[in-house]
Amino acid sequence: MQAIMETAFDAIYLTFVTIIGVMMLRRCGGNQQYRLFGAMAVVLGAGDAFHLIPRAIALCTTGLESYTVALGVGKLITSLTMTVFYVLLYHVWQFRYGETKRRGLTALVYVLAAARIILCLCPQNAWLRANPPLLWGILRNIPFALMGLTIIVLFARSVKAHGDKDFRYMALTIVLSFTFYIPVVLFASAIPAIGMLMIPKTLAYVGTVVIGYRAMRHDVA
Repeated sequence: MQAIMETAFDAIYLTFVTIIGVMMLRRCGGNQQYRLFGAMAVVLGAGDAFHLIPRAIALCTTGLESYTVALGVGKLITSLTMTVFYVLLYHVWQFRYGETKRRGLTALVYVLAAARIILCLCPQNAWLRANPPLLWGILRNIPFALMGLTIIVLFARSVKAHGDKDFRYMALTIVLSFTFYIPVVLFASAIPAIGMLMIPKTLAYVGTVVIGYRAMRHDVA
């Protein structure tokens, strides 16, 4: 039953965010922020597919233990693409609120993204092992969490300053995504049931994408 339900959920999620992303790319009308948002959604769907598709195959066949390498590679790719996702989201913030000249802030975001990517690529992560070290799971997520916190603060402040009703829940969706993700990083290896928090984390990302799509429909004729 878990295999069927989880596979169906993942298939709907991947299809939905990818279609939304492609639609935004095609219908953005040259609007840079929505072009970036469409790219974000496509990166989200494509990146998660590298992990979720092998996981679905494993659940529906011989089990996760038989796909350790594929799942590990998929987790690595997903970690990298999620970093790109947040960099693109930062640029969405820049274009939406006219903050494109904030060079120091942009440098900070890119330094955090580079640190995250470098830490993800370190062999100590042992991506191809069934039980990778928790320490490295924490280390590589420190710059990631700082990126997320930075973007949360930026959207929260800008939405309030501009009275931006279309993006009023943007900061909340990012907060929720990290709220559900951090316990998985810290405790899922010891308490597998904690892994179920990835479902509401995924829904938070869907919420982020939907916010962008609805705003585009409102702004672009």
